[in-house]
Amino acid sequence: MISVNKLLVIITSMLLLTACDKPESSKNDKKVSQAELNNFIKNIKTNLVFVEGGDFEMGDFGEKLYGGQIDPYPDSKPLHRVELTSYSMSKFKISNRDYHLFLDYHHHSVREVRPALKDDWTEYNSTPETPARIDWYEAADYCAWLGKMTGLPFSLPTEAQWEYAARSRGQFIVLPTNTGKADIEFHSGGKERGINISTSYDRKLFARKNNTHLEELSNVPGDAFPPNPLGIYDMAGNGFEWVSDWYDPDYYKNSPTKDPQGPEKPEFEYDGKGYQKVMRSSNSYNGITGSTVGRTFRSPRVPEDNIPPSQTARCVVNSPVSVNN
Repeated sequence: MISVNKLLVIITSMLLLTACDKPESSKNDKKVSQAELNNFIKNIKTNLVFVEGGDFEMGDFGEKLYGGQIDPYPDSKPLHRVELTSYSMSKFKISNRDYHLFLDYHHHSVREVRPALKDDWTEYNSTPETPARIDWYEAADYCAWLGKMTGLPFSLPTEAQWEYAARSRGQFIVLPTNTGKADIEFHSGGKERGINISTSYDRKLFARKNNTHLEELSNVPGDAFPPNPLGIYDMAGNGFEWVSDWYDPDYYKNSPTKDPQGPEKPEFEYDGKGYQKVMRSSNSYNGITGSTVGRTFRSPRVPEDNIPPSQTARCVVNSPVSVNN
């Protein structure tokens, strides 16, 4: 019969072994000064682009303009009329620099990923000017915090707000770049250089310049390439972007005209992975999901010990008047 003391030793040993299998937790003792916070808020406001509202035809407009679809998937159809109230949108995706300040303010650390991913995760977080990799809940919390700090109605954009801005107030633009297309300089040996959108080679060069091993999986700085005609950067690539909407492949068939918010409650479950949120943009240009009309979806929660896979976001201010007037 096992004695009480021996039993306690066995239980203690098991707990220690279990703890060793978990990512180490770390405490963040950094303090954000009032001057740092004031400067941060000033920059956030300065980098807002006012998007005058109006109506547009949302969805795949390829058949109407070109006699053929832009996006091969049925969830970007039918083309339907949407009317939006004016709002302001961040010209940049949430950067590592800004997201880390948010974490420091709350004395939180970046997520503790499992050991096999730790080196990559450290490198993704080592470049302050590149987009932060965050899941939907982290993105929504960040935008809500901006609202608390500024007194402005910050949130993630709706899918309609994102597409309207990507298409420079609803114009029939296929790619949300400064020219409406991907401009690339072609060189031999796979060394194509992007003029208005990053190539695999551009991302490799940035990774090597910053002494990381991420290669083409690296992001690039948010202002590395020109903005779209509205002045908004990185809408064609450099990371998928979360929007506020739950994903429903049939939502366009029943979407309301005025300021659609997405489904009232989640309805679509994907492959046993739960309800999904809409993502827009792309991790890199591939001709479909990098377009202004392509839709994709992901689980809003990424396990704490994993890296959000090329998931980024930007915030909007839901006010019909310009913040910077």
